[in-house]
Amino acid sequence: MNLILLTPEEIRDERLACLRDPRRLRHLKEVHRAKVGDRLTLGVVGSGIGRGELTLLSGDEARFTLEGLDTPPPPALPVHLVLALPRPRMLARSLEHMTAMGVKQITLLHTRRVEKSYWQSPELDPAKIHEHLVLGLEQARDTQLPEVTLAKGFRPFVEERLPTLLEGRRGLVAHPGLAQACPTGIGTPTLLFIGPEGGFIPFEVERLLAAGCEGIHLGPRILRVETAIVALLARLF
Repeated sequence: MNLILLTPEEIRDERLACLRDPRRLRHLKEVHRAKVGDRLTLGVVGSGIGRGELTLLSGDEARFTLEGLDTPPPPALPVHLVLALPRPRMLARSLEHMTAMGVKQITLLHTRRVEKSYWQSPELDPAKIHEHLVLGLEQARDTQLPEVTLAKGFRPFVEERLPTLLEGRRGLVAHPGLAQACPTGIGTPTLLFIGPEGGFIPFEVERLLAAGCEGIHLGPRILRVETAIVALLARLF
């Protein structure tokens, strides 16, 4: 944890925070090796970042005296990332990577090469998704949770939601073999599609391009999904 991320409910008043979550308590003790009197970086979900002095650390509670939480979080990337639902273990890592890099809008999409069983995974439970988003925020010293939506049908998504999502955004489809190399440093509002292991099928690529998206690639190497996410975001923004 590069940031002790607090919920609004853990703020007792303007000067006091109290947390009892076992995971964060364990991290404070075992990783930070924190002790009373230490000053640590704190943030509040949906709000600012600041510092706090640890005034109590016991087996079931940590208390901080707050020293201001008025520093804004890092700026978000101007991207809505549409990711073909990966296998569960990769989904967990991908959510953390996307969050750490500043993605605030994520859609998990069904495509032909997505196994239907993936949609039954416990990793899609809202509590599990929230857990991975929080880990990404803690890594990046961010406080703004991404919004994650599920799209279980490719055709309905393309026909009903895609036109609206493309309004005011540049649509990009990342897929091996497409004509255009991934641009760099575009910085403009973007709708970015990343396919599953094995990629989009030709029909899906055709539909996305016909809807107004541009096809891009990262070169001749075939990357794992979580690697492609990081490479694309780093290059585009």
